[in-house]
Amino acid sequence: MAAVPFDQLEGFIWLNGEFVKWADAKIHVLSHGLHYASAVFEGERAYGGEIFKLTEHTERLHESARILGFTIPWSVQEIDDACRELLARQGFADAYVRPIAWRGSEMMGVSAQNNRINLAIAIWQWPSYFDPEQRLKGIRLDMAEYRRPDPRTAPSKSKAAGLYMICTLSKHAAEAKGYADAMMLDWRGQVAEATGANIFFVRDGVLHTPTPDCFLDGITRRTVIDLARRRGIEVVERAIMPEELEGFEQCFLCGTAAEVTPVSEIGPYRFEVGEITRLLMNDYANEVRPKLSVAAQ
Repeated sequence: MAAVPFDQLEGFIWLNGEFVKWADAKIHVLSHGLHYASAVFEGERAYGGEIFKLTEHTERLHESARILGFTIPWSVQEIDDACRELLARQGFADAYVRPIAWRGSEMMGVSAQNNRINLAIAIWQWPSYFDPEQRLKGIRLDMAEYRRPDPRTAPSKSKAAGLYMICTLSKHAAEAKGYADAMMLDWRGQVAEATGANIFFVRDGVLHTPTPDCFLDGITRRTVIDLARRRGIEVVERAIMPEELEGFEQCFLCGTAAEVTPVSEIGPYRFEVGEITRLLMNDYANEVRPKLSVAAQ
C-alpha cells in the first residue's frame, strides 16, 4: 500500500476530460455516488508501459454503467486514450489504473435521473495486492460470513461499487483473524470467489472453477483459462460445493490486483503450491508483459 494517504499522492488525475493536479481531484460530499453507490469502476494494470487488455476493461466499464442505468459520456476510445496519456504523464511503466464513473450532486435522493455522469482515472504504483512473502508460500483464506447475492436481487454482472460492501466487511473480518482474505459462497451455498478475485482449484491435473453466474467473469479469469488450455490443461467450469475443497490438491486466486496468487489454506482445508499453479503464475507473468515486435528483435 502507499506510504502516504491516497489523497496526498502527487501527480495528475484525469477528471471529466481534463488532467488536474492530484490534490485538486475532488467531488462534493452530496454526490449521489457516495450516498447511493451509483458508481462503477475498473481495475487495470500497466506492465512495461502498456495497460493489459485496456479496451476489454473499458468496454466492461461502459457495460457496468449501462446495467446501472446510465451512459458514460466518453467513448471507449476516448477513455483508452486518456488512460494511456495519463500513464505517460505519471511517468510509470508498471502501475495500477483505476477508472471510475459516478452520478454527481445535482439531485439528492434515491432517484437521480438528471445527475451528471462523472468520470475519473487515477494511476499509481501498487506492486503487490498480497504480502509478497505470504504469496510465495500460498496465502491463507477465511470462510466469509456474507454471500454473493442472488442475481435477481443485485446487478451482479456490473462492476458496481455497492457490490463490494460485503467484500470489505469479509476481508476486514478475515484480516482481524490473521488471514489474508476470505472465500465467499453464493446465495445457494456454492463456492463463488474471494473478496476481490476469482478462484481456481486443481485435482488430478484438471482445473476447476465456479461458473460465474452471480459474480464477475473476470478478465484475468478468462486469461488464465486461455493460458491453461494453451498448455493442454483441462478446465471445468461448474458448481463447486464447499465440502469438495477437501479433495482438491491446489488452489489459487486470480484478478488484476491479485494477478495469480497461490492459496495454501481455506478454513480447515490445506493446499500445496503445485506445478500447475506455478506454471500459470509464470505464464500469466509472461502474458502481461508487452511483446517485442519482430522489427524490435
